[in-house]
Amino acid sequence: MSRSVSIFGLGYVGTVTAACLAHHGNQATGVDLNPAKVGAIESGQSPIIEPGIAELIAESNKTGLLRATSNATHAVLSTEVSFVCVGTPSLHNGKLDVGHIESVCLEIGHALRKKNSFHLVVLRSTVLPGTTESTVIPALERASGKKMGQDFGVCVNPEFMREGTAVADFLEPAMTIIGSGDPAHGDQLRELYAWAPGRIFETSFRAAEMVKYMCNVWHATKVMFANEAGALAKSMGVDAEAVTQMFLADTKLNLSASYLKPGFSFGGSCLPKDIRALSYRAKEADLTLPLLDALLASNQAHLERAVEIVLRTGKRNVGILGLSFKAGTDDLRESPQVQLTKQLLGEGRQIQIWDENVSLGRLIGSNRQYIEEVIPHIGSLLNSSMEQVIQRSEVVVIAAAGLDRETLRRSLRPDQVVIDLVNLERSRRPDNVAGYEGICW
Repeated sequence: MSRSVSIFGLGYVGTVTAACLAHHGNQATGVDLNPAKVGAIESGQSPIIEPGIAELIAESNKTGLLRATSNATHAVLSTEVSFVCVGTPSLHNGKLDVGHIESVCLEIGHALRKKNSFHLVVLRSTVLPGTTESTVIPALERASGKKMGQDFGVCVNPEFMREGTAVADFLEPAMTIIGSGDPAHGDQLRELYAWAPGRIFETSFRAAEMVKYMCNVWHATKVMFANEAGALAKSMGVDAEAVTQMFLADTKLNLSASYLKPGFSFGGSCLPKDIRALSYRAKEADLTLPLLDALLASNQAHLERAVEIVLRTGKRNVGILGLSFKAGTDDLRESPQVQLTKQLLGEGRQIQIWDENVSLGRLIGSNRQYIEEVIPHIGSLLNSSMEQVIQRSEVVVIAAAGLDRETLRRSLRPDQVVIDLVNLERSRRPDNVAGYEGICW
């Protein structure tokens, strides 16, 4: 369904958004205070250098579907939807500057005072979670004298375009995100993007704002991971390209969704040991690898968050369901659950533990040696009955995946607090207790 749209800000994001929406048959009006940018669009030329954009602008200008103006009021009054695509640069201290966002929203709001029909404002600029509620909506309401949800709607629609491939990224998105406070407002955008391949997610304002940051930080992490791994390989005389080729061949774990779901700290006999070994070798080679060096510190900080959540309840009797570092094993070596237990004991908490795969009498070798060194009296804490551990606890810590939901639900009491470290599926989370809290959700 074609619509009339105005796009505020004719930088990379705004110009590509305007040209591509016009390409799909919408009447698009670009809005910018810079007369050179407006003049370029009006003459069928692109104000930016980007592969494919000049052709789209020339085509849409010729058909009359793409125009530009510096008159914000005219743009709002003559369109149904306004996209906010202005920049959000960093201040000197790193804080995000949303001044341009607020200014544009005030302009749109002043125009809305003169408009009788419903108008949709869509935020495409990259902003931190909460910005729509703290800045965008208040500015629009203050300037317009109207109420969001009654007289106008607001959606968050983050862009996922890379300079150099922005047109292709817009026309063939991997996903489309629509954040709104009212599903009806999201429906308008869904219609506008009916042509788009990939999944369309309809979510909250804050989730839509956050996902762009999550993607960008992940991309930056991948770049630095590859660079640090390559530098380390080179320092040891290893063919980094050969290693990378083999690494990329694993789409089961390396290039997949594995390990990307929030949960508890990592542990076991491999990851901590191998990270320490590589960090030490890097120091021997006088290599500075901040990402590698930060892994164990970040892992420990996450463990401390779990300890703090338990202590914050103010309750003394704690039951921990799961002790091994991974469900389905009896391996306790460098298990974060063991470290959690040790710290809580040190804070004076009474601990009971259940793990169907852990029996002190069956532990042998380095596994038994490790647990005897870390918590020598672990045997007195273990209980073979999950029901008894839950019964004796005020706080129940779920530290193992795969627990039987019905047994858990049947055993829990309404006065208990449940702390989830494994990110149980929503349908399996207990809803019959005084409180449920995930470690990072």
